[in-house]
Amino acid sequence: MTVVRLPRTATADEHTDVAAELRTVGMVWERELIRFVRTRTRILSSFVQPVLFLFVLGYGMSTLVGTTAGFTFKKFVFPGIVAMSVVMTAIFSAVSIVWDREFGFLREMVVAPVSRMSLVVGKTLGGASIATGQGTIMLVLAPLIGVHLTVALVFEVIGLELLMAVGMTTFGVFVASRIQRIEGFQVVMQLLLFPMLFLSGALFPLKGLPAWLAVITRVNPLTYAIDPLRRVVFAAQHMPPAAAARFSTGVSLFGYSLPVSAEVGFVCAFAAVFLALAVAGFGRPE
Repeated sequence: MTVVRLPRTATADEHTDVAAELRTVGMVWERELIRFVRTRTRILSSFVQPVLFLFVLGYGMSTLVGTTAGFTFKKFVFPGIVAMSVVMTAIFSAVSIVWDREFGFLREMVVAPVSRMSLVVGKTLGGASIATGQGTIMLVLAPLIGVHLTVALVFEVIGLELLMAVGMTTFGVFVASRIQRIEGFQVVMQLLLFPMLFLSGALFPLKGLPAWLAVITRVNPLTYAIDPLRRVVFAAQHMPPAAAARFSTGVSLFGYSLPVSAEVGFVCAFAAVFLALAVAGFGRPE
């Protein structure tokens, strides 16, 4: 007698579990958005610093760097400032984890009958959504400095912002999951965030650097997140050859110029690694 094995179908319990996990992700994501909207000082501060860098540093350096074929330093630094807004918002969105730990809410989340993955994904999506929105709003400053925007360019920028935001939010969640006090998180982020930003090429071209500085920029994960953003913005500006040569883009490794797809792949790998580490951090006993 031949036994016919029917294909296994999902049970009602499995469907319920998936629905519960998705509901958890949605609730944590919504909580992050509500918390951000209610903190007006955080909204204001997330705009002030990038705007200061764009107009004060941009105009100040333009007098020293000068104009090349109509292309100014302000236009060069604009993608880096957009990235700075995304990165700073994404990183500091993870501070809510430290607050939740201090007030005991994190313990309630951890002991709830949901997976750590759902909690981390919800916080990551919340922080990444806020950071992407902040970076996109910065695009309204583009006409003020002569940066040309198209509909296709805006969608490309939003996609790269979202990828960058996810990677940096998972990194922030990983760091926050291992820190007990809010003061410690601020110190660690100041020691990590600003060196990563300044050594990513956000404020200067990556070509023609001293060997030691070139090595540091290549091991910085932010380098591979900011360069694609600058490349898609510059592609829509119709830069003259002289300006393209002076304000060059692209990242080279061992003499090989990386395509945008490879840089995006690096950022995806970075996000995946720190997502796994963040999930493990949530599983640690407090």
